[in-house]
Amino acid sequence: FFLSLKLEKKTKGKLQKQICQVVLDHFEKQYTAELGDAWSSVRDVLTSPWCWQHAVLLNRFSQSPGLESSLAEQGYHPAFPAALPYLPAAFRCYTRTAPGRFPAQKHQPGRLKEYYLLNAASLLPVLALEVKDGESVLDLCAAPGGKSVAILQCACPGHFHCNEYDDLRSRWLEQTVESFIPDPLINLITVSKLDGRQIGDLQPEFYDKVLVDAPCSNDRSWLFSADPQQAVLRLMQRKELSSLQFQLLRSAVKALRPGGSLVYSTCTLSKAENSDVINLILSSCRSVVPVDISGMARGVSQEFTFLSGTQQHELLVLPEKGRAWGPMYVAKLKKVSST
Repeated sequence: FFLSLKLEKKTKGKLQKQICQVVLDHFEKQYTAELGDAWSSVRDVLTSPWCWQHAVLLNRFSQSPGLESSLAEQGYHPAFPAALPYLPAAFRCYTRTAPGRFPAQKHQPGRLKEYYLLNAASLLPVLALEVKDGESVLDLCAAPGGKSVAILQCACPGHFHCNEYDDLRSRWLEQTVESFIPDPLINLITVSKLDGRQIGDLQPEFYDKVLVDAPCSNDRSWLFSADPQQAVLRLMQRKELSSLQFQLLRSAVKALRPGGSLVYSTCTLSKAENSDVINLILSSCRSVVPVDISGMARGVSQEFTFLSGTQQHELLVLPEKGRAWGPMYVAKLKKVSST
C-alpha cells in the first residue's frame, strides 16, 4: 500500500511539473467567466491525469470470447443504457469509475483489433448522429478514426466517406480503419485528404448524415503542452479556430441532402468554438434547424455530467472525479431545404 502511495505521489509530482502555466492561466480567466462555479471541479480533473478514465469500445468485427468477462472482473460495466433513443445491438462499450486504462493493442498488419480505447464522451456525437444501414455518411474531420470506427459499430453505411486534410493524421486514420474494419467493408469506405471547407461544393447534397468533429483547442492536451512557445502560439491561433469551424460546418450543410442531419462536436469547453459557432450557422443558414437531443442526454445522465442551461439541441460534457469524461460538446442540426 505504502509503495503504491509513494508511486502515486511520484507520478503526481511528475505530471504536475508538465502542466503548462501559460495555458492554465488562459483557461482560468476564460472558463471562470464562462462556466462559473463549475470550472474549479473541471480544472481539478483536467490537471490530474492520474484520475482520467478510458472506455473500451468492443469491435463487432473481431470478437474475443473471454474479453467481456475479463472486463467485468476488472470492474467494467456496459456504459450506455438500453433505454437510449438510438443504441444499436452491436454497439458495446464498457467503462468503470476507477481511473486507468485497459492494456492497448498494437497494430498488426492483417489482424483486426478487438477493442478501441477512448474517452466515453466522444461516443455521444456518434449516438446523436443515428446512422442507419445503407445511408451515405461523411465524417468530415475523421482522424484519428475513433468516431469512424464507432459509426461502423452502429450500422453499415451504403457509402462511408472519411476525410482528413492533414497528411500525417490521414495516415493515422488509414491505419485505424485497417486495424478495425474487415476487407469487405473497407471497400465501402473512401478515405480522402480534401480540404473539408470544399467538400460541400465538390459533393453538394450527397450525404444523408454528416459528422463534423471539428479541429478545436483540445483542452486536455493543451494543458500539457511541453513547449511554452508552442503553447503561446496555439493560444494566439485559438481566436481563428471558430472561423475555420464555421466554414467546415457551412461546407457540411452544403454536402447534406434535404432531410439529412449533421452533428457538430468538439473536445473543448470554449463557448466561442461551441454554441457561438452553432448560433452563427443557425442565424446565417435558413436551410438548417436545430434537433432536440435532450432525450439522449437524459438517458446517459448517470454516466456523464452536463453543463446546465444549454439549448435542447446541444450538450456539453464536464469532466468530474469518478466521471472524468469530456470535455465534449455536441450539437445536432437537420437540413430542411436546399442550400
